[in-house]
Amino acid sequence: MTRKTVLAVDLGAESGRVMAVHFDGQRLESEVLHRFDNPVTQVHGTYYWDVLHLWRGIQHGIAASREHHPASIGLDTWGVDFALLDAQGTLLGNPVMYRDSRTDGMMDAVFARVPRRQVFEQTGVQFMQINTLYQLMSLVESKSPLLDAAHTLLTMPDLFHYWLTGERVGEFTIGSTTQMLNPRTRTWAVDMLAQAGIPTHILPPLVMPGTRLGVYDGIPVIAPGAHDTASAVATVPAQTAHYAYISSGTWSLIGLEVPQAVISDATYAANLTNEGGVENTYRLLKNVTGLWLLQQCRAIWATEGTEYSYAELVQLAEDSPPLESLFDVDDARFLTPGDHPQRIRELCAETGVPVPQTHGAIVRAVLESLALRYRVVLDQLREVSGQAIDTIHIVGGGTKNTLLNQLTADATGIPVVTGPVEATVLGNAAVQLIALGELANVAEARQLIAGMGVTETYQPHPSDRWQDHLQRLGGVRG
Repeated sequence: MTRKTVLAVDLGAESGRVMAVHFDGQRLESEVLHRFDNPVTQVHGTYYWDVLHLWRGIQHGIAASREHHPASIGLDTWGVDFALLDAQGTLLGNPVMYRDSRTDGMMDAVFARVPRRQVFEQTGVQFMQINTLYQLMSLVESKSPLLDAAHTLLTMPDLFHYWLTGERVGEFTIGSTTQMLNPRTRTWAVDMLAQAGIPTHILPPLVMPGTRLGVYDGIPVIAPGAHDTASAVATVPAQTAHYAYISSGTWSLIGLEVPQAVISDATYAANLTNEGGVENTYRLLKNVTGLWLLQQCRAIWATEGTEYSYAELVQLAEDSPPLESLFDVDDARFLTPGDHPQRIRELCAETGVPVPQTHGAIVRAVLESLALRYRVVLDQLREVSGQAIDTIHIVGGGTKNTLLNQLTADATGIPVVTGPVEATVLGNAAVQLIALGELANVAEARQLIAGMGVTETYQPHPSDRWQDHLQRLGGVRG
């Protein structure tokens, strides 16, 4: 066959990129066309995304693709954030970042109108104050005029797909992150939302991954798994049915792929989530604070005059004593930007563990604490699902952190297989190629990736000291 090229636009919390993914019938190869930052601006205490900056980056990357004659474009982003449009489709304001404090207290505001258990029964999504549900509730509670003017709500990838095609629709996998969608019916949970006082007329019609949305400058636009995790999981090169995955980046998303949503007393008690996947699957998972902690530490140290590459941070950690200062990475103090090294020291002091003093000791504490949290979540998933886990697949940019990969194997006692690094981009492209008839299904895409030699295996090196910390931290938030 002749080479087919598709464009995968991937927007993360730190940066965005437009990638060309080439398929010759045997291999997928990715090529960077354009990278750009994803700045967050604080105005009068509120954190905003600069979506027009992102849009310029997207346009620049697409323009750079012309020599490849792309067959289609698809776009994915992080979850939960959204834009509001008026009746003419005009953006009513820059979207607010999910780490903004406007959601403080909004979970309780929702539960005052809709019982907590009913919210879970209707959505199957874990309770996190960053969810779209609580962001919208903040607008209801503040009587924001934006809601009066709003005609359509679009999540972040839906917004850019709209700007590309003129179609105002909601892609299913990103919609499932909002805690406003019923995974059993695959429709918006309108009764629950109306009970909460949230307007439902602004919700767009839903489409599934692989739907052709329209055309941008002569190039077909196809919805991938528009939530970046949905795209990433679509490329897990699993060779066994008994595997778990960790999509590792700013967030760590730890889960199992299941055929239908698991909404039960056990998943409610464990605060697990059911997010939509490609090909009518669900991702039974939990969001865990990921490399955000390291990103924030690195940013603070840069302001103090010491700039590190991520490789240098890993080396500092490797040179520091092991298993001394483990802490709860999901403590609420880590949600917002700020002086995370100091927050880590404060939490360690409060919980009676040695306070890390050096930069290397702090990085080591972050990575070990992440690995132990992975162990806690995997134990919950195993108990709730009844499914054995004999391999952990780690995909995404976090796979480049070799120390965290080894620590994950050590903490869990399970072999870790890492790769592909560009999981989100390849998963985005794979859904487009399936829609174009170049691949049969996700299983074929996974088999293709498994044969590309892009994985590395880490065998566990057990230590009783992990168990000691597990007993101390295993009871942290469900």
